[in-house]
Amino acid sequence: MTKICVTGASAFVGHALCKALADRGLEVRGVLRSLNASKSWIVAGIEYLSVTNIGAETDWSAALSGVESVIHCADRVHVMHETESDALSAYRAVNVESTRHLAEQAVASGVRRFIFLSSIRVNGEQTDLRTSFTCDDNAIPEDLYGISKWEAEGVLHEIAARTGLEIAIIRSPLVYGPSVKGNFLSMLGWLKRGVPLPLGAIHNKRSLVGINNLVDLIITCIDHPAAANQTFLVSDGEDLSTTELLQRMGVALGKPARLLSVPASMFQLGAKLLGKKDVAQRLLGNFQVDFSKTKELLGWKPPVSVDEGLRQVVKCYLRHP
Repeated sequence: MTKICVTGASAFVGHALCKALADRGLEVRGVLRSLNASKSWIVAGIEYLSVTNIGAETDWSAALSGVESVIHCADRVHVMHETESDALSAYRAVNVESTRHLAEQAVASGVRRFIFLSSIRVNGEQTDLRTSFTCDDNAIPEDLYGISKWEAEGVLHEIAARTGLEIAIIRSPLVYGPSVKGNFLSMLGWLKRGVPLPLGAIHNKRSLVGINNLVDLIITCIDHPAAANQTFLVSDGEDLSTTELLQRMGVALGKPARLLSVPASMFQLGAKLLGKKDVAQRLLGNFQVDFSKTKELLGWKPPVSVDEGLRQVVKCYLRHP
């Protein structure tokens, strides 16, 4: 039986991935930074291993022993309010150098395939209503996180060309699912409390991906012959405006969204005056992903609809608000 190593096994994507792999009867070694006391991330049947630090000096040998495939989910995530004095170096240490070190050790351990969870931020920060990001676009990362992910992809391509390691890169947009945090969780809270929101007249289009859809694609890439040395984009296949997303979330909650039809231009001006330009961009801007290559090359399509994904999020949220 193929043994699979998953890094970042206690984080949002890694935890869901480990559970899905275990449910399919696959042998999995989950790697994480520490075996913390809460144990809330434990999945029955998974072998867990901790590495105290993730960087250029990490010894991955125990994690890679007997492994045929690596799925690298661990990274330094994008943060809104950066506190590091040299943030780019901090991103590179984890997202680039640790990826390089892990891939080199994977080759030495006889690993066949290395799947890297990258980010659509490699492509850029926004599209317009006439275009969508594709995997063949020139990379235009604008933030430090996107830059570090793009550099990590380059490292993997170089190692693959030199060693024969098979790589598969997946660039994901915003991921949502049960136990989601951040802005998605905030919106659920606003809707549940019935807070009126000035977002009833937003006509943008944004791609998202439910956690079960992303996990399904990752698992598809483990053994699919056509996945070798390819880059894939992913989404739910249905792009929503901010207004539509809030309305669909309200339906899932059983509480109609209270949305005020404030023109987008007025909302944008108000956000700018309040120093919230970035927030306005995420709520008003377009961010569309074309994953036709993924569908055509792998014969893959998202197994879970947006509405079903939102119902799963709400079910978990109502249990643990």
